[in-house]
Amino acid sequence: MAKFSDYFKKPKPIIGMIHLPPLPGYANSQGIDSAIDHAIADLRVLEEGGVDGVLVENEYDRPHRVSATPETIAAMTRITRAVVQESDSIVVGCEILLNDPQASLAVAKAAGAAFIRTDYFVDRMTRPEYGEFHIDPDALIAYRTEIGADDVLILADIQVKYATMIEPRSMRDSAMLARAKGADAIVVTGDESGHAPSVQHLRDVSGCGAPVLIGSGLDSSNAAALLAECDGAIVGTSLMQEKSVSRDKLELFMSQVRREAE
Repeated sequence: MAKFSDYFKKPKPIIGMIHLPPLPGYANSQGIDSAIDHAIADLRVLEEGGVDGVLVENEYDRPHRVSATPETIAAMTRITRAVVQESDSIVVGCEILLNDPQASLAVAKAAGAAFIRTDYFVDRMTRPEYGEFHIDPDALIAYRTEIGADDVLILADIQVKYATMIEPRSMRDSAMLARAKGADAIVVTGDESGHAPSVQHLRDVSGCGAPVLIGSGLDSSNAAALLAECDGAIVGTSLMQEKSVSRDKLELFMSQVRREAE
């Protein structure tokens, strides 16, 4: 069984986002080759900027589907595989939105990726446009073993942004439950994309037995305060300009991160 530290050896690793354009099957898709070109271009910027990992995500498949369709799984597999093959040194992961971690695991296994992120793992949650999300962490862990993907890490959000808890519990209880159910790292977000979690929430889940990652809202202005309270971060919105990774924003952000690591 792989551990987070097997892949991310530096303290407080930074995982950058690759937000894909609409994939085949969605309006305004420019096709699979265009999506691959976009992913590789962002990969190059992120690698040169010094991040430790990248997370490939079908961000602009709008509206998101709760479960992945065959064409989305096929496209994500091909794109993620291309990113894995083109990556020089950083760790590659994937997530199919909105809530299909089994599909993400299948893609990761086929593409040679090292991790997935899942927004819904142990918390019963609902959103007005989708209703209650199906969660079954035991089945997900069993499926990971079934397909021979025990080396693929599961980065699990708790009480994720945009959704409402059906059975309220403390952040710490959610983190402890996620760890007990097999999460390899715990992801803590703010209320929506671009909003950071509070320092208190990060402190609440520290010591849960798994690395704690910030999942939204980290930027060059708050990196000092927030990175001191966690084990790493997934960073997307603050590094983007016109839906691609901005070299200038990444350079500013990573310079702040490096200062904190010194």
